[in-house]
Amino acid sequence: MRSNAAVIFDVDGVLLDLTPEEEDAFFWAFAELHRLNGLSRDWDSYRIRNDVEIITEILETHFGRSPSPAEHEALIRTYLSHLASGIDAKRLKPSAIAGADGLLGDLEGQVKLGIATANLLEAATLRLAACRMWEPVRTCAFGADGGGAKRQILARAVTSLALPPERIVFIGDNLNDVEAGLANGVHFIGYSEDQAKCRRLAEAGAKRVCNHHRDTLKHIRNVLRL
Repeated sequence: MRSNAAVIFDVDGVLLDLTPEEEDAFFWAFAELHRLNGLSRDWDSYRIRNDVEIITEILETHFGRSPSPAEHEALIRTYLSHLASGIDAKRLKPSAIAGADGLLGDLEGQVKLGIATANLLEAATLRLAACRMWEPVRTCAFGADGGGAKRQILARAVTSLALPPERIVFIGDNLNDVEAGLANGVHFIGYSEDQAKCRRLAEAGAKRVCNHHRDTLKHIRNVLRL
């Protein structure tokens, strides 16, 4: 493996689709523990788009106070247990983005690979493993654990790599990802199968945008000179 370059992926929208059943699993925990139903499924409606922060915000609103560490952890463990059992029983079937597994295969051995996701890392691990995409990214995997916006999650990944920012590519699918890439000084590639979303990514500052991972690979090879 070449150690002088790295590619970091967001998970949802880049490597995996977020299925309705997987989204249901996250909100199921709030109904199971606190009888909270009808919560917003618009991830951008929350203060910080990060699973840890969203859990805190929902529980704060429900309790009228900050949740205790035990209350917060109970929600997380209930969600993760439900997600794991659903995947094991094949009630939940994580779905790979077209071409994502091939992209990882093409890059593995050439560069360091990793993820920077607003998912809880254990949830991302379960979902990626179900699609056989966990092993290539496991050595540099950062999630919502520890809190913070996407730029902070990506900063943790960048710091762990100990590489110059110009030798790192980050691939994401939303405006928070664009901001994270720009804030950390790395090469950013916007990805979406939705042309309107591609335009929004470009308008937000993404210099490279694509809607198929064969083009993602071309951009990566170009900017990293592979």
